[in-house]
This record gives sequence, structure tokens and C-alpha cells, in this order.
Amino acid sequence: MKEILKAFGHVIFKMPLGFVVTLKHLFKKPVTLDYPARKKPMAPRYRGRHYLERYDDGTERCVCCGLCAAACPADAIYMEPEQSENGERRAKMYEINLLRCIFCGFCEEACPEEAIFLGQDYEFSDYQRDSFIWTREQMLVPHPRQDNPFKRIYRRVRRVYGVTDKTK
Repeated sequence: MKEILKAFGHVIFKMPLGFVVTLKHLFKKPVTLDYPARKKPMAPRYRGRHYLERYDDGTERCVCCGLCAAACPADAIYMEPEQSENGERRAKMYEINLLRCIFCGFCEEACPEEAIFLGQDYEFSDYQRDSFIWTREQMLVPHPRQDNPFKRIYRRVRRVYGVTDKTK
């Protein structure tokens, strides 16, 4: 008899409280996003996909100095230099192992040519381990490009050299 009264009390008192919670959230704006169609905007300081920048004429900025590989605490960057026909130094092989990378941004800060930077993209999933080793061709920004969203990314000001940010 005690359990029947307890169940009857739950039906009378607890169920309406549950309905009140449901009605309270029924008229609120939903929190979920339609993910594949709309992506959540990341914080401005988020570090995601690696990009290799080009000059305006289409040539690569990377001169394969090795400072990004030396600054990487996870030892995720591997590069081999070569000389081009006109005597300029460039990267013959440039690879980043994303399984080792901790997305700290030290490579971006160490690069004197501002050739590598981390963008806002965050979709890296795959089924094969080999697809997480990105080569130079996979990271190069396409050329020519009509809209240049990467120019809007504010680079960290190198106070040591007194460089000011004129894009603001």
C-alpha cells in the first residue's frame, strides 16, 4: 500500500514538474547547430590547419631555413632544402606530422618569412594514419585566389624589430 501511495504522489507532483521544465525549454532558441551545413565559428586565437603562404607572384615564401623545425617542441616538422635554377633556396620536401603536432604555433612565430601559419579550419579526421602527414603541396595556399581571407589574420607583432601592424 505504501508503494502505491508513493507512485500516486509521483504522478501528481513530479510529472507536472517535468512538464514545466519541458515547457520552459520549448520556447527557447535551440543550442544545436546544423553541423555539416553550418560550422561553429572558432575563437580568433584558435590554431588549426597549417598553411604555407605564397608571395603575390605565386612563388613560395618558405626558404627552408629550418627555424620552424627547430622551434617545434614535438619534432613534427621535417624539411629538406634545395637550390632552384636561379640560386634561390627553397623547400624540396616539407612535411608536418599532425599526429605529433600539438598546434602550439611556435612554428608560426619562428618563421622569419611568415611562410607558415595556422588557420581556423578544424576538420582533420581520417581513417588512415598516413593521411595525417601533410606535404608541402597539401599545405600551399592556392594561387591565384580571388578572395584572400588569410590576409585578415593578424600576425603577431615582432616587437624586437619594431614592426607595427598596419592592417588595423
